[in-house]
Amino acid sequence: MEIGEAKKILGEVYSFSADDLNNVIQELNLPGDAKILDVGTGMGSMAITIALHGFQVITGEPGDDETIYARQNWQENARKVKVESLIEFKAFNAGKMPFADGLFDAVFLLGALHHIPAEERPEVFRELVRIAKSGGIICFFEPRQKVIDMIRQKDPAHPDSAEPENYRPEGDLTLRQTTGENFDAFIYTLA
Repeated sequence: MEIGEAKKILGEVYSFSADDLNNVIQELNLPGDAKILDVGTGMGSMAITIALHGFQVITGEPGDDETIYARQNWQENARKVKVESLIEFKAFNAGKMPFADGLFDAVFLLGALHHIPAEERPEVFRELVRIAKSGGIICFFEPRQKVIDMIRQKDPAHPDSAEPENYRPEGDLTLRQTTGENFDAFIYTLA
């Protein structure tokens, strides 16, 4: 299914991030057998967009997360666009993930970093580096300020966007940044 058709089926909330995500996924040109992780499932936008490109993806968030941003009906959204068979959910904490070292070709976080307490972000970034392969990608999507302002109309306590570079661990990581309409992408490549 094309991204345009998925946007029509899933509506405004999905459409809000779909083009920014789709552009980066296309640009990364990942191999067809890439092992991919989506950290912070939410409504499933990241995992669904990855799956629309034909990739298998593991997605997850903490099993005890009761915030309005977690536990959304991502499975129903995935079913609507016929990609549920490509998405596997696992409950996990981003600071201590149940995955082997160097397992993933790409790890994505859509609007998740700024929901992690600031003091835990360095540990989470180290975990992302640990589970990514050499030459692998870690990609953070963080909302632009206009998006934060819009969200705060309904959720005044919503946190500011996070700057991943502030939490970057030691090691050989190359950063490339892209600006989307609603989300900026911080794309790290591991040496």
